[in-house]
Amino acid sequence: MSAHPAAALAPAALEAGVQRVMVVCCPELGASEPEPAAAGRPEPAAAQRFEQVIAAVTGFCPRVEAVEPGVCAFGARGPARYFGGETVLARKIIAALADLGEQARIGAADGLFAALLAARGAERILVIPPGETAEFLTRQPVSVLAGQVPDGQELAGLLSRLGLPTLGDLAALPAGDVAGRFGAAGEAAGRLARGLGAPPLAVRPPAEDLSVTREFDPPETLAEPVVFAAKALAERLHGGLAARGLTCVRVQVEATWADGRESRRLWRHDGLLSAAGVADRVRWQLDGWRAVPAEQKRGGQERGGGEPHAREQADGGVAVLRLAPDHLVRATGHQLALWGEAVVTDAVARAAMRVQALLGHQAVLRPVVNGGRNVCDQVTLVPFGEKTEPRLDPGAPWPGRVMGPAPAVVYPFAREAAVTDEAGAAITVSGRCVASAAPAWLAVEGEPPLRVTGWAGPWPLSERWWDPAAARRRARFQLLTGDGRAWLAAVQDGRWLIEAGHGLG
Repeated sequence: MSAHPAAALAPAALEAGVQRVMVVCCPELGASEPEPAAAGRPEPAAAQRFEQVIAAVTGFCPRVEAVEPGVCAFGARGPARYFGGETVLARKIIAALADLGEQARIGAADGLFAALLAARGAERILVIPPGETAEFLTRQPVSVLAGQVPDGQELAGLLSRLGLPTLGDLAALPAGDVAGRFGAAGEAAGRLARGLGAPPLAVRPPAEDLSVTREFDPPETLAEPVVFAAKALAERLHGGLAARGLTCVRVQVEATWADGRESRRLWRHDGLLSAAGVADRVRWQLDGWRAVPAEQKRGGQERGGGEPHAREQADGGVAVLRLAPDHLVRATGHQLALWGEAVVTDAVARAAMRVQALLGHQAVLRPVVNGGRNVCDQVTLVPFGEKTEPRLDPGAPWPGRVMGPAPAVVYPFAREAAVTDEAGAAITVSGRCVASAAPAWLAVEGEPPLRVTGWAGPWPLSERWWDPAAARRRARFQLLTGDGRAWLAAVQDGRWLIEAGHGLG
């Protein structure tokens, strides 16, 4: 695609200091709310759609960065001047993405961090006027620091426990005290809270080439070996940078296909991406480079020296994979947590990636704690290496949630059961949530009856009463049986169901 006049006006995006940044967020294309069938991994179709989104946004600014799946950013000052203002530019981008069938939210502010928060909080477009970013950040909870600074989630939890629930509370503290108490992570969080962004560092790139390359002979047609190789390349890349006291703001992933085509994409790094995180982005990018119908292109074509656009099928697989650090800065290091560093060790990461390379991306899963009133909603299993935010806020009150320790076993499908009194009559629950008698026996599908030695409940739960199609009412019990097992049971539509419990097989 030929460059348009905005290219002459657009400054290099996010290069140094605080500048106007515009973030385009397509929530449906991200990995924050995975579909059950994908178990946390974005579908290739979503990756291909994200490639088309970036291609469309590139039509307004020639230098676009992929922040994470479904989110991209660019320097807004030059393009906004050319198109008549940030709001006008945002409307044009939304209209262009609507032509592709994509719903987008756009935020603009001083710095990437504030623009990202604005985009995520916007109904459609949210532009924070120049100079008002600090005030906007003041109202944000410290939980937004997760993923933005080293050990951000642990730092946010500690700040909340110390009585600092918002970025405004953190910004009000002396910068020296914050750095002294929380180290480099606290210093970076304090700068973000004050709207200062990252320190304006300027480091000349070294004379030698710090990129790392892997050739595949014959070309690799499967994604799993390429992703595994990307993880090893990322370890080499990080090792080379660390030996020179450097890290990078972005990493460029380049792939040369067997038919000679080259595809490139910049991913934001900021020193926070582990080797597994880089490999995860390579996986997303490979999915995005798969076949895209030619009629869905928006005037773009693959170029060896520039950003990729929607591409046709590349036959023969990947011949060369290259990772190149972009915009090098000095590494400030990471402060260890009080009781040890809360990160996955390299040995665990290597083992997990090896298993994934042999058995597939879904072979190694990790739990992500979610919110919700039901035990089946409170933990989601996602593939190792995926950056997945909780689908439901675990810190929300969730009235109606069963309190107490989390169950050891949660059944993917509730088990049918029968609960009776001493006379053998089935226990029922009235509309006022009153049990007909004390539970005496529990018979779970496939097991002999068990004596109930203790019980609690019923606790009523009425969900989605405003939607007749999805509404349901339940009464929940906790049952303790003579064999020492505890059961979480529910009565719904006159049926007893076992959802979870402790000590269950």
